Order: sequence, then structure tokens, then C-alpha cells
Amino acid sequence: MVACDCEVCTSPDPRDKRTRPSIAVDYGDCVLLVDTTPEFRLQCLACGVRRVDAVLYTHHHADHVCGLDDLRRFNWIMKKALPCYANAKTGDALVRMFPYAFRDNPDYPSHTPRLEMQTIEHQPFDACGRRVVPIPLFHGPLPVLGFRFGSVAYCTDCSLIPDESYPLLENLDVLILDALRRTPHPTHFTLDQAVEHATRIGARQTLFTHIAHELKHAETNAVLPPTMALAFDGQIVTAAA
Repeated sequence: MVACDCEVCTSPDPRDKRTRPSIAVDYGDCVLLVDTTPEFRLQCLACGVRRVDAVLYTHHHADHVCGLDDLRRFNWIMKKALPCYANAKTGDALVRMFPYAFRDNPDYPSHTPRLEMQTIEHQPFDACGRRVVPIPLFHGPLPVLGFRFGSVAYCTDCSLIPDESYPLLENLDVLILDALRRTPHPTHFTLDQAVEHATRIGARQTLFTHIAHELKHAETNAVLPPTMALAFDGQIVTAAA
């Protein structure tokens, strides 16, 4: 947190140094990126991300999209336009925010991202030949998407999981779930709410993400159930595709 001297913000534990939430799903022959945070470039440098084949967006809030311009490097590496998958509201917002990335402008004097928007809703779809299952969620009143990749589900920025989404979260090896802080918030799960929902879902491992500075990594993990823990930047998880 900017200008904060709390125990988490001044912690020497590197797991308490948090950038905005995003994941790269690496299949070996392709990488699917979920969201482009404001720290996207720094995250790629820190984690050695060397390719991105497609981008999936959960929603259009600034902390999940404002690193979009740095996708230009992956256009250069991959020698192609990158498909971006989002629901209609998120896709429209991205095109308004970054119009130069979605249409050609031969007069623009510099290299720009080359992105192709693909509108998705709630039906499973293929991204670079991999099946992805959208998971409808609510972030306060805003409908957003989580995504399931094989036995892994990523559900950031949510305060409600609709009943119809629970069957999409069955038999998971890994669930990654929003858990902002201990005190209530209108658009995010608290830690206790996240534990309750994670218990209902019953994944073999649950990692909590989108963590604010009320939660110290080691102290929080010490009181969580054995199959649950706070995630941390740069964490690598292996699961069935």
C-alpha cells in the first residue's frame, strides 16, 4: 500500500510483497495469460515469462487491464496478433481504453500491440487449442468471469459465486480464490467467507489471492485449514491440464 508503514507493508518476508493478481497458465507448448495488471511487465521479468499465446480477461477494472500495452513484446516474440477473450462488457471497455491496440493505424509512429478481441460469455471455448470453461461470478453488482483450465480454477475479484457455477468447480486439484482481508468489503470475499466457499467447493488445494495488507503471509497461513493457504507472487503450481 502506498505510504503505509503497517506490519505487512514493512515486512521482510518476500511473500508479503504483492503485485496485482494475474496468472500465466503454461501448457509447455502455449501460455494463456489471465489479465494484464499494471505490473505486467515487471511480473514477466520477475517470473521469466517468455511467451504469451492468448489473453483472457476476468473484467475491465484498472488493476486487471492497465498493463495491456506491454503485450506488444509478445506480438514481437510470437510474430502474430494475440487473441484476447472477454465478455462483451469487458471487451467493449478494453477497445475504448486501448483503441490503438485493436485497429491498424499506419500513421502511428511506434510499435503497438496487435490484439484480436474474441467475445465469450458462459460457454466453454478453445484458446490456442486448449479448452477453457468460463465461471460466472459477481464482483459486487458486476458480473465477472473466473476460468477453469483442466483441474485448476481461477476465481479472483468475487463476492458471490452463483449456485449454477458450483458444478463448474467440482473435482478441482487447485482452486485460486479471492480473499481480500478480514474486514467486510462490498465487492470481495473476506478471508472467512473465502474459507467457507472453498470448503464447500472442496478442491484438493486452495490458494487465496487478491490479498490486501491486512493479511500477513506466514501468520495467516498458520491458522488456515491444512489444504488452504495464501498465494504469493511468483508461485508455481503443477496440476493436471
